[in-house]
Amino acid sequence: MQQFYWLTKVSKKQLYYSLTATVLALCIVGGMAWNEHRQTKAVADDITVVRTAVIGVAAAAQGYTYSGEVRGRYESQLAFQVSGKIIKRNVELGNVISAGDVLMQIDPKDIQQTVNSNSAQVYSAESQVRLAESNLNRYRQLYEQGAVGRMAYDQYVNAYEVAVATVRQASAQYAQGANQLDYSLLRADKPGVISGITVEIGQVVSAGQSVLTIVQDGEREVEISVPENRIEELRKAQQIKVAFWALSNVTVDGKVREIAPMADPATRTYKVRISLLNPPPEMKLGMTAAVAVLGGDSRQTVTIPLASIYQNGDTPAVWVVSGDAITLRPIKTGNFGDGTIQVLQGLQQGDRIVTAGVHKLKEGQKVKAGGESL
Repeated sequence: MQQFYWLTKVSKKQLYYSLTATVLALCIVGGMAWNEHRQTKAVADDITVVRTAVIGVAAAAQGYTYSGEVRGRYESQLAFQVSGKIIKRNVELGNVISAGDVLMQIDPKDIQQTVNSNSAQVYSAESQVRLAESNLNRYRQLYEQGAVGRMAYDQYVNAYEVAVATVRQASAQYAQGANQLDYSLLRADKPGVISGITVEIGQVVSAGQSVLTIVQDGEREVEISVPENRIEELRKAQQIKVAFWALSNVTVDGKVREIAPMADPATRTYKVRISLLNPPPEMKLGMTAAVAVLGGDSRQTVTIPLASIYQNGDTPAVWVVSGDAITLRPIKTGNFGDGTIQVLQGLQQGDRIVTAGVHKLKEGQKVKAGGESL
């Protein structure tokens, strides 16, 4: 009986120790498995999936495109030579005019009164001449007969000469007044088209104030505004192409005719006139034109999305995928496009760059790449 009790007691102890060892072994194995799972998950979490693209390089000529407006080569701003109130306007915008046409008229009443006054002065001066001439003839006879002295005769000679000079003066004033009366009519000196009207009937204008703009018949050209840092490139341009927004599929060659010697004080750009070598007949004044200026040098360029640019201070850069990591590489950019930008230096054919989410990445970060070629 004591032997059975001892065996039972021993069996309970062994069972207790066996269960305890089994639980400890399970805990150790489970902990190792959980730790391994956590490390695997952490490694997986460090790998970021990014959208990428492979660079394909192409040769392209450097150039810029400017918006412009069709203008006439010769444009005249007309003004009255006298002041007054406008009482008549004979033209509208777009009217075709001929040389000598009366375009506007100002009220001539005051000028007419001045002309009338000058005319009366002419009549008065002519009367004085006739009187001085009669007196001179009488005194000449008396002088020849010895009835008067030389001094009295010379006085009448001088009076006659003064009267003649007064007639000339009055006639000149009358002619000047007549010219002023003619200036009350604004006439076209060249044939052309009315492109601007700045006054209306009833408005009082001063002499020299611009009232009309006329584009003279003849050559048409395109005016563009060019920033100061591209003037030399424009001078050296090998080719200039001009397209029109309203005329699809129409492109003509152009050449630089004139570059303004000074920049516009407001925009700080230079006005440039582009002559059209074979202008289309459908082209009209004021049309919007696109002037493409192509340089002579051809460079290896590629166009990438703007979202690919990572701005590092003042230097633009892109993330380049090398193996399974990324590296920041500085680039030199060119022209902007519709959501794109041209890269002139820094990328080579076959480079894979990140095209989205570039500001969330870090140098040397592990990534999983995918995408298409550019």
